[in-house]
Amino acid sequence: MKTPPTTHSRIVAIGEHRPAATLSNDDLAARGVDTSDEWIRTRTGIQRRHIAGPDETVISMGADAAAKALANAGLSGSDIDLVVLATCSIARPIPGGAARIASGIGAARVGAFDVNAACGGFCYALSVASDAIRVGNANRAVVIGSEKLTDFIDWPDRGTSILFGDGAAAVVVERSDEPGIGPVAWGSDGDNFATVCIPDGDWAIRMDGPAVFRWATTQMAPVAARACELAGVELSDLAAFVPHQANMRIIDAMVRALKLPDNVVVARDIATTGNTSAASVPLALASLVNAGTVASGGVALLLAFGAGLTYAGQVVRVP
Repeated sequence: MKTPPTTHSRIVAIGEHRPAATLSNDDLAARGVDTSDEWIRTRTGIQRRHIAGPDETVISMGADAAAKALANAGLSGSDIDLVVLATCSIARPIPGGAARIASGIGAARVGAFDVNAACGGFCYALSVASDAIRVGNANRAVVIGSEKLTDFIDWPDRGTSILFGDGAAAVVVERSDEPGIGPVAWGSDGDNFATVCIPDGDWAIRMDGPAVFRWATTQMAPVAARACELAGVELSDLAAFVPHQANMRIIDAMVRALKLPDNVVVARDIATTGNTSAASVPLALASLVNAGTVASGGVALLLAFGAGLTYAGQVVRVP
């Protein structure tokens, strides 16, 4: 049996889709949710979140983000041979969304599949695509995180309705002579699955916020350190830290636990985007790239966790 060559991979471009409609904290209170702008900001850091319209779906938002990523890379769908979609909120999981997105961006007869690791999904999907490229199973891939979580929100439930928003982001990954995507540090904790879930017989996301906070602030720093170790970098080498945008207090707690140097840029996209699950990390990275906050080629640590519980992190070069 022939052994395929092993090379490296890198992210070369990123694209995003943020729905035009937004929902502010005051809007939520006006809807009858037992909350206020001050209450939400103090506990989560969120000011507003994007809300998909009736014609915006996981597929359409993901396809738009993917098309923008391809355009930013100077490529078309015909240059791609793998599409991986990370989502936990697709309305109809059969058929999978990745094949439909591939068709929408003109990527014919490519490998295409979905990944559901909830909020950790993008980091999982990026690792799988990176490995496929490194061993020669693909030359270029589009990796997408796309979520329409508002389809699964019980609006009077302030434990969830204040947190979640909609959106999508995508990256183009290709072969590289130098390492651009580090090994993934991932895992799961199924014993705590009930902290974030849609319970049997229910239709909406339910969450034990305090339990998730305790878990994330105690368990994620070692995962971040492991991702850096696997990539052979020190925390002091980082230009940016891009954690899952679940809660500003969780982000701040992780920064303290890691003792990140002051020069490391920390993504805090949650303030204006909310928690977008699998779209969270790539949307936050897109914000830094589009604002020019982090230079191309800088080292960034991606770190995500979510329902499952699942978690994953890897070090990447900023496109």
